[in-house]
Amino acid sequence: MRVGVFKGSLIFLSLLVTGLLILAVGSLFLVPEWAEVWADLSSPEMLFSLRLSISTACISASMVMVVAVPMGFALSRFRFWGQGLVRTVVDLPVAFPELVLGLCLLLLFGKNGFGDFLDSLGLSLVFSKQGVVAAQFFTALPYAVRIMKSTFDYINPRMEFVSRSLGYTLFETFLRVSLPLAKNGVLAALVISFARCLGTFGTVLILAGGSYMHTETLPITLYLNISYGNMGMALTSGILLVAVSFLAIFIFEKTETSI
Repeated sequence: MRVGVFKGSLIFLSLLVTGLLILAVGSLFLVPEWAEVWADLSSPEMLFSLRLSISTACISASMVMVVAVPMGFALSRFRFWGQGLVRTVVDLPVAFPELVLGLCLLLLFGKNGFGDFLDSLGLSLVFSKQGVVAAQFFTALPYAVRIMKSTFDYINPRMEFVSRSLGYTLFETFLRVSLPLAKNGVLAALVISFARCLGTFGTVLILAGGSYMHTETLPITLYLNISYGNMGMALTSGILLVAVSFLAIFIFEKTETSI
């Protein structure tokens, strides 16, 4: 009897929270006037914001995966001095607000020795579109690294040992054995990274400036239009964020079931 009550309580709590989330997301689609939404979708500001968000998110997510896959493999398979420090520092952006991360990046890439060096290479990351990519990259990287480390942790290393015993190098084993076995994790990390890059707000606002039709991503559009009192544009940008994120998760689910 007690087990039944406990089980029912957990299920009720799960359904209650899920229902509240459905109502919250659903209100975004029920409150706006759809004629106004369609008009806002074709506005120059919204089209610019959508193009910039998708293009930067694709670039940032690709860069994240180039770094996260080898980092996840290294943290999973190797033991080295400073490993605990690497894990802690990489996870730090998950623990503190995006605004703090944006401030840290602004200080790093601003007018100092390192920032000036990047400027000399043509990489001006402060108040620029490159800064949007950098902000998204550092925001999404911890999530991808954690997913990839967990993925490699669950892969039996015996198959890698067999590959090495057959004469393959560690790099060849990584490409031909470890990476194919981790394909589902790679896909999951890519989708999560894309969605995280698309929704990055605070880091972009501080580092890239959130300038109107210059570094204006969809979250910045939502913020700016709420500040102006233009709820129509704010709701439209919110709908786009939800729709694109839902599409990314849907593609991930369909792709995963076909693998």
